[in-house]
Amino acid sequence: MEGKVDGMGARSGHREQGRRAGSQPLLNRRARKLEGVPADRLHLVRHGEVHNPRRVLYGRLPNFALSAAGRQMARQAAEYVHGLKRPVAALVCSPLQRARESAEPFAELFGIEPVIDARVIEPTNVFEGKRMTRAVVNPANWWHLRRPSLPSWGEPYAQVVARMDAAMTDAWTRTETGDAVIVSHQLPIWVTHLAIEGLPAKHDPRRRRCALSSVTSFARSGEGWVEVGYAEPATVAGSIDVGAV
Repeated sequence: MEGKVDGMGARSGHREQGRRAGSQPLLNRRARKLEGVPADRLHLVRHGEVHNPRRVLYGRLPNFALSAAGRQMARQAAEYVHGLKRPVAALVCSPLQRARESAEPFAELFGIEPVIDARVIEPTNVFEGKRMTRAVVNPANWWHLRRPSLPSWGEPYAQVVARMDAAMTDAWTRTETGDAVIVSHQLPIWVTHLAIEGLPAKHDPRRRRCALSSVTSFARSGEGWVEVGYAEPATVAGSIDVGAV
C-alpha cells in the first residue's frame, strides 16, 4: 500500500521498527483524543477453530465448519464481549460457514440477527485446498510467491483493506447507539490493523497477532479508525490453526 488508505487513517512506507524513527505510535496519539469520551465500539472477531484434519489452507472453500473446540472458542469470544457490559446493536459476519457459526453465540447472547456481508470474507488464494508446508517447496508454485508485498498468491492487501473499511464504516453508521460486531477472518482483520496503525501491509503470516476467536476493537477518530483494544478470550491450547490464507 502506498500513501493514505481512505477512511483508515493509514500511511505506509519505510519505517524503522515499523514506524518512523522518533515518531509517536499512531494508536497512542489518537487514543489520547478519546480519553473520557463514551464512544461506541466496533469489534472485529475472528472465527473459532475449524475442523481441518487434512490441515489444508481452506480459504473460501465450502464445508469447513467449526470443530467442537471451535464452537467453544466462539462462545468464549461472545461471552467476553457480553462481559464488557456494552450493548451490541449490530452483528455482521462473513458468508463462510465458520464465520456464520462463530456469530451464533453473539446472536444468542445479544438477541440480534447477523447480517451477511461478503466484504468481510476471506481473501482469494491460489493455494486453497493445499498443505502449505508442501506447496511452498514445490518449484511449480514459486511463481505465485514472487511478490509477497502485493501478495502475488491472492487478493491484493490494499483491496482487502478497502472492502473491510467500507464494511466497518457501513456497520458503524447503521448503528445509532451501542457497539457493532463483525465476525471475519485472520488476514482481513490483521491487514486492517496494519493499515490503521500506518504499518506496511507486507508481513509474515506466521507472526500475525490475531488468534482464533480473538477480539480486536476500534472506535472512530475524525474520519479514521483507532484501535482501542485486543483480547484473546478463548482457550486455544492444542488447537489447529493452519488453514488461514
